[in-house]
Amino acid sequence: MDCEKQNLGGGVTRLSWSPVLVLITLVGLLSLQLTTTTFDPTRLLWGRSSEAYVSGGEVRKSCVRFYGGLPERKVLMSIEDFGGVGDGTTSNTEVFRRAVRHMQQFGGGGGSQLNVPKGRWLTGSFNLTSNFTLFLEEGAVILGSQDPKEWPLVEPLLSYGRGRERLGARHISLIHGNGLTDVVITGKNGTIDGQGRMWWELWWNRTLEHTRGHLVELMNSRNIFISNLTFCNSPFWTIHPVYCSNVVVKDMTILAPLNAPNTDGIDPDSSTNVCIEDCYIESGDDLVAVKSGWDQYGIKMARPSSNIIVRRVSGTTPTCSGVGIGSEMSGGVFNVTVEDMHVWDSAAGVRIKTDKGRGGYIVNITITNIRMERVKIPLRFSRGANDHPDEYWDPNAVPNVKGIFFSNVVSLNSSKAPSIQGIEELPFAGICMKNVSLLGLQSSAAWHCEFVSGFAENVSPMPCPELKNNVSSSC
Repeated sequence: MDCEKQNLGGGVTRLSWSPVLVLITLVGLLSLQLTTTTFDPTRLLWGRSSEAYVSGGEVRKSCVRFYGGLPERKVLMSIEDFGGVGDGTTSNTEVFRRAVRHMQQFGGGGGSQLNVPKGRWLTGSFNLTSNFTLFLEEGAVILGSQDPKEWPLVEPLLSYGRGRERLGARHISLIHGNGLTDVVITGKNGTIDGQGRMWWELWWNRTLEHTRGHLVELMNSRNIFISNLTFCNSPFWTIHPVYCSNVVVKDMTILAPLNAPNTDGIDPDSSTNVCIEDCYIESGDDLVAVKSGWDQYGIKMARPSSNIIVRRVSGTTPTCSGVGIGSEMSGGVFNVTVEDMHVWDSAAGVRIKTDKGRGGYIVNITITNIRMERVKIPLRFSRGANDHPDEYWDPNAVPNVKGIFFSNVVSLNSSKAPSIQGIEELPFAGICMKNVSLLGLQSSAAWHCEFVSGFAENVSPMPCPELKNNVSSSC
């Protein structure tokens, strides 16, 4: 399946970028192109204490310090050195697995880098190792196998208690890692294509036996850097760091047909110190979704997502949101900043999704400098997901939502006013809005608020009475 032009027969095709977006994207990509087969850290002026990097001569605020400086690997090898064949039809599953096993021995001596040259490299799932770089050269495409047996089954996540879609085990991701340190996935804008249509059809036909695999999932790992590639056609969520720390996802293009089910772009899950920057995403689900476990399993594990920055992300999703928190957030979510986001032709701009039974908390969320165009509901807090892992969920486990700060938000041509629906047993508190303009709404469109309190200043049209038209010191 072509990552650039996708059509599943349902009348949904990839939206064309506007000329301005094309220009911005080209400038960004050109400024970050690599000139050798190794990543050149001098192209980005940052390190462990840096707050900025240079792009096109402009110094831009950045959170890449979450990862640190990119290492220079001591051992460089090509997948061809292990007998790989990039013809698009020969299976390289055992080749990739053998290559990583071989390079694992160099982890203590400066690490290693596996180069994937130009070609189409068909493979099933394979694991990464520590102190390791997977580098896709220009024109390199890794293709996910169409044989489900090459996506083996693994145990469900402890914070979910079962596969997210089906009971029991789940399929492993195409590229996977567990308990790793210092992993880089990058290149000269190569592509990893999950060829997910096979999996989507199983979902649509209701013949899926086990939860679909992600394109990339890293578990219990730290110091992760993913950049300068195109990921497309993931069977399920595309990038899923879970129980991880110090993760940077930067300068990525993530694509899926707009009707491909549950193809979230980037889902940090029970992870801390996560930086998502300068990414373009088209998806059949949320562009970015922050999660932390599902009902009683997430509550028991108590691994929150925290210190997460989402910056300069743009894209579209016709069914979901630009950035979502939840609905699986039972381990808690705190200290999340979303800024400089552009979302268009989407169901929602920013959405917080939770329900009775989730427990946990969503606290100290800052959302600023957001531009939306033709987004159905710009701001939405929803309850009543009615989505639980099993019958053992606790209806008395009510999530605590407070301290949500919006500023400098502009929405053009939305069809509905914001909907902010809290939970009666524990209303959402401290919902603060400043400089929020919803332009093009019909005069009959009214905010819908229940079980919520907060403050508003310079918000148009007038917000619901629950958001008093002044600003408290807490805002």
